Formats: sequence, structure tokens, C-alpha cells
Amino acid sequence: MRVSVIGAGLGGLCLAQGLRGAGIEADVYERDPAITARFQGYRLVLNPVGFDALRGCLPSRWHALLDEIVSDTRVERLVLDPQLNKIGELGSARSGIVVDRHVLRHLLLTGLPVHTGAALTGYDVLAGGKVEARFAHGDPVTADLLVGADGVGSAVRSVLSPRTTPTDTGVRFVIGRTTLTEQFAGLSRAYGSKIAGDGVSLLLGAMRFRTPPKEAAEKLAPEVTLPDTRDYVRWAMILPPNGSLADLTPQEAALSRMDGWHPDPRALIEQSDPDNSTLLSIRVVELRERWAPGPVTLLGDAIHATSPTGGNGANTALRDADLLRSCLIGGKDLAGAVDDYERQMIEYGAEAVRHSLAALPAFVPKPEQV
Repeated sequence: MRVSVIGAGLGGLCLAQGLRGAGIEADVYERDPAITARFQGYRLVLNPVGFDALRGCLPSRWHALLDEIVSDTRVERLVLDPQLNKIGELGSARSGIVVDRHVLRHLLLTGLPVHTGAALTGYDVLAGGKVEARFAHGDPVTADLLVGADGVGSAVRSVLSPRTTPTDTGVRFVIGRTTLTEQFAGLSRAYGSKIAGDGVSLLLGAMRFRTPPKEAAEKLAPEVTLPDTRDYVRWAMILPPNGSLADLTPQEAALSRMDGWHPDPRALIEQSDPDNSTLLSIRVVELRERWAPGPVTLLGDAIHATSPTGGNGANTALRDADLLRSCLIGGKDLAGAVDDYERQMIEYGAEAVRHSLAALPAFVPKPEQV
């Protein structure tokens, strides 16, 4: 069996690792001109399902390395005012396993055939049941199964399920990262909590490695090259709906909303890395129509993109990868395996989107605050 995976995000790479570990040929096709063409990394919190799915797709020889580059976290989920005083709670405390997306992506890339500059333009299901993928540059590729793991703007989904399109929630946020130093020790109470300001919400999260990733790889898996990433704080400021940034940089946009705030969160934004800061919109993808069965399927954000406030986007994509791997190696014919995967994935994926949207209002500034 040969599988073509479209998209080199976490879900697609995890699937490819799992398939190749099971002896199935899997190639990844990425539209970006290079793996490092754009920054793709902030901290993620994995739940037990997501973490177990990740381990299930990785070679067992890398499990020790994975354990060394993650950390456990437990946060109180408070609501703080701009002076960092407690004024409420977001809900019960939450635990999870924290991992850096950029570091994890490099681990998942190890040993995989990834074809960059491969923007999918379409595909055809051939008479014999195989599928041929076409790209803007390069020759077509034929496989037994084509997996669209190409994100919210999925080119695969636009052909397979054209009525399933992203929905823009109207919510915008700026996000960045700042090296974690002793100066920000006093912010630990705010990690995992919401700082509610004048028409904005600031969310902070700490990424602490048990061992710096580069050092851990050199010691535990020399064939793996990981970036020299150090402990940091990820910050994200959710803006009022339809707010204008007036051509400000992400740091300027955040600081313009922080007059009179405690000096520590202001310093956190001021010292952030401008190359790793950006403005993002919150879009979701909900299935509009079930596509006809065949040798093409979808995975991750391509079919169930969630709001990040649900904390389940990466977890669900990794779950998809492990489930599809398990179905393909489970002994059924290809059609039956893909059907088993899709029936389960569509059900829990829809629930993940609903959960994330239900969590969104707690983080979005209220109109009367603006």
C-alpha cells in the first residue's frame, strides 16, 4: 500500500511516522517552499488521548526522547485583573502534558520523505481505484490513499467536500513568545489563567523543558536533530471582535491595550521575539456534507478545525493520525478501513469543534468592556 499525505503539520507527519513504522509506504507533500519557510511553533497542552496517540505513531526508540522534551503542568485557571489580582475563576484546575509544536514537528520530520513546494491543485480517482494527485510543480503522484492533512484551507477538502468551508468567528488575537527568565517568576500565577483588561484578554502559558531539546536529542537519539529552543512564555491577547490593529506590529497592538497594567506582563510583551509574533484569526471547520466513500480522506484541521480556546485541536489531529494508522493496519480492505476511520473521526471531531466553540465566549472580551 502507498499513502500520499498532503500537509506537513503535526497530524500529517504523525500519520506518516506511524504508517512507515508499520511497513506502509507514506510520502508527505507540503506546499511551503521549505520546511522552515515560516515559524510554526508555540506550546501545546496534550491530554492523555493525544499524548498516547503520538507515542503510538512514533518509533519506540524515541519514546525516551519524547518524555525528556515535554513537561507536566497543572494550572488553576484563574481570572486576574491587570494588576494580577484574582477576580474570578475560569473553571476547575486542569492538568496536561506540555510540548513545543516547533520541537515536536522536527522530531516528527526525522527520516520522513517530505516533498516541499508541492502545492496540490487537484486529484483524480482512477479507474482501478487508485488516486492521482496533481501539483502546481512536478509530476503527478499515484497512491492507494490520499490523505488531506493540509489545514483549515485544505485543497483536498475543497474537492472532496466543497460545501464544507471554514467559518470565521470574527475573533482575532496576537500571539508571541518571550524567553522565560527570573524576571517573570512572579507571573507564574497567571500561567493558564486569563488576565482581563479593558476590552482584551491576555493568556499566558509557560514552556519548560525537562532537558533542552537539542541536548536531549544528542544524548538519547543522535539521529534526531532538534532546535536549540529554551524555556519561554507563550502569550496570546484576544482582541475585541472586529477590532482594528491600524497596521501595528503584534507587540504594538498588545501594548496599546495595556496602559496602566502591572509592569511584568508589559515587560513580557516588550521583550518578546518579533520574528515569532503574529496576528491570527480564529476559524473553525464543521462538516457540511459527508463525502462519497473512496480512496481520499481528511485529517485534523482540514475537517474539524477548532478554536484554540478548546485546547483540543492538536489532540484531535494526533488522535486522527493514530486511529487511521490503526485502521489501515487492522486487516480490513482499504475501503473498510477508511470507512471505520471516518465514522469514528467525524463523530468525535464534531464534538471537539462544539466543545471549542462553547469555551470561546469565556475568553472573548464582552462588548460592554470595549
